[in-house]
Amino acid sequence: MSTPAPALASKDPSAPGPAATEPAPFNPHDFPADLRDAQRKAAELYAELRAYQKTLAWAREPHAGWPEEVERGKERRGRPETPGWTPEQAAKYDSLFEALRKATAAVQGHGHWKDCRDHGIDGADMVAVRQALKHAEGAVPALGRGDVEKVA
Repeated sequence: MSTPAPALASKDPSAPGPAATEPAPFNPHDFPADLRDAQRKAAELYAELRAYQKTLAWAREPHAGWPEEVERGKERRGRPETPGWTPEQAAKYDSLFEALRKATAAVQGHGHWKDCRDHGIDGADMVAVRQALKHAEGAVPALGRGDVEKVA
């Protein structure tokens, strides 16, 4: 006894069938989560580095400074003598700077930018997309009440 062959799907294009799903058009502002995370990390590190710099002496190495001068009505601000940074201060600064460098490299080298170029986004449009990332949800660090004053 033979089993009947299953019915073949109709080849009629007007026949109802599974809905054809077309891919959504490329949106350069639809930033991947890992890119938004990398941008947020870079912004946080930048703020931390700037805040730390404000606590340091004006020169990394010891320096005698120079006096304030006024020449023909033009004032040149002086600088006081500085002992420079301690080895611990220099190590912390270098560590923060290296972490920031790596974070910005992760943002700049992300594959999303290649996808943008592949979809014809370049020049001023690419600059606008990169700037938009800095304001995208999830890419902006959460600021506390005193954070702006501390960093500014």
